Amino acid sequence: MQAYRVETTVQQDGSLVVRNLPLQAGEEVEVIILIRPPLAPTHNPYPLRGTPITYRDPTASVAESDWEATQ
Repeated sequence: MQAYRVETTVQQDGSLVVRNLPLQAGEEVEVIILIRPPLAPTHNPYPLRGTPITYRDPTASVAESDWEATQ
């Protein structure tokens, strides 16, 4: 099976027109439609990118109350 790639746009009435195919009249074909994703993402996948980070006490113990030895 050979594959040919043709890009086109759906018409206002919902139809597709594909022209200039390298096929003979009467050849049987299978049509698979792939929808392209939008070029720009609809949401920001990294909302915190570029946000400044401030460490309040970077050397403080974390979860010190969870240690049995300190109780």
